[in-house]
Amino acid sequence: MVDENATDGRSEDLSLDALREEIESIDREIVELIAQRTYVAETIADVKQERGLATTDEAQEEQVMARAGENAERFDVDSNLVKAVFRLLIELNKVEQRSNR
Repeated sequence: MVDENATDGRSEDLSLDALREEIESIDREIVELIAQRTYVAETIADVKQERGLATTDEAQEEQVMARAGENAERFDVDSNLVKAVFRLLIELNKVEQRSNR
C-alpha cells in the first residue's frame, strides 16, 4: 500500500497534503486573477460603448494571443493550452459585452 503522505525523491520536504494545499492556493489565485481580468474587460466594454466602438477588436485579440504564447514559452508551459485558456476568456468577454449592449 502506498502512503499518500510519503515524500518522493524530488520533493523530500513536502508531503502530498502540503502539495495539495499549494494547489488550492494557486487555484484561488487563478480565480482571483480571472475576476480581476473580467472586471477590467467589463470596464473596457463600458468605454467602448461610450465611444461607440465595436465590441470586437481583432488586432487587440491577436496581441493578447501573441502575448499568451510568449508567456507560455517564458514559463515553459504548453502554448496551446495557454492560448486555449485565453481564447476562452476573450470569447466569454465578448459574449458578455454583446449581451450588455
